[in-house]
Amino acid sequence: MPAIRTGTVAVWRQISPVLASFRLAPEEGHRFPAYEAGQYMALRREDCRLTRRVTGPDGRPRYLPDLDESGRQKRGPVTHAYSLASAPFQTESEGHVEFLVVLEMASTLGRFTESLFDMEPREGGSMRYVEHIVGDFTFTRRVGDASHALMVATGTGLAPLASMVRQLGHEASSGRPAPPRVTLLHGNRTWPELAFQEELAGIAAAGHFDFVYVPSVSRPGAEQGREAVGRGRTNNILRLILGLPMAEEQALEEARKGGSDTRDLEEAVARAVTPQLPPGLDFEALRARLDPASTVVLTCGSPGPMGDVRRVAEGRGMRVEREEW
Repeated sequence: MPAIRTGTVAVWRQISPVLASFRLAPEEGHRFPAYEAGQYMALRREDCRLTRRVTGPDGRPRYLPDLDESGRQKRGPVTHAYSLASAPFQTESEGHVEFLVVLEMASTLGRFTESLFDMEPREGGSMRYVEHIVGDFTFTRRVGDASHALMVATGTGLAPLASMVRQLGHEASSGRPAPPRVTLLHGNRTWPELAFQEELAGIAAAGHFDFVYVPSVSRPGAEQGREAVGRGRTNNILRLILGLPMAEEQALEEARKGGSDTRDLEEAVARAVTPQLPPGLDFEALRARLDPASTVVLTCGSPGPMGDVRRVAEGRGMRVEREEW
């Protein structure tokens, strides 16, 4: 059974009130296991609010507070797996692993991240981890012999894909054979929440391998002109490239044809941000990269947008590989 060890949070970067990245150093006298980009490991917190799983009348699982005899929510250890955002070469040379985490805001979920964000001190604080790194969401296993990998992520779903891009960039800059073409679509709510944006843009600009980075925000604001970022949800960015209507527009059109009530869908279309590519990207060149015969799609992120990406991509004949664990 893998050992549970105690590491140290070496660097904590607060990206927004609900989003952070941190680097974890291993327990003194130990190194993290070797791993492949895209894999994950489990972290452990000892003082989390506990929940219990119940099945509702509709057959779906729900999580409710686990209360003691006096009606107070129990506290105890919780172990949660997270994809590594760091690349293997970084861990080998610098010793740390890196994670990208979001504070879950639901009333009964996200107990692990609540404990994590409440940790004091953050930098220099201790963090327990399972000394085991696993997972088959790796570039070699999921891309295979495809000549183009289209990576699509929302939020913290960027982590395993960033790990892959970092490793590919390092290997290409070190003189190893160039990997297949890679295109990364990443979306988050705001410009500050586009984690690792400068680094990923730098990898694309370096040109060591054929890599195109397409960041976008779904809540554009005053920061929109500061960086070369697009607008709209990630799935709608993909739809734009493929010449399709927004997901909200398609849902509204289907409801109208079916004679359903369309009021909520009309409001959804009114709220949706019209997709727009980052300035400077060649639209036609980007569309030409997405040849269905040679493209495999790697997705990680929110189930709704990623489900739409799957429908759109498979509808065009692309193979889709999703991170699920």
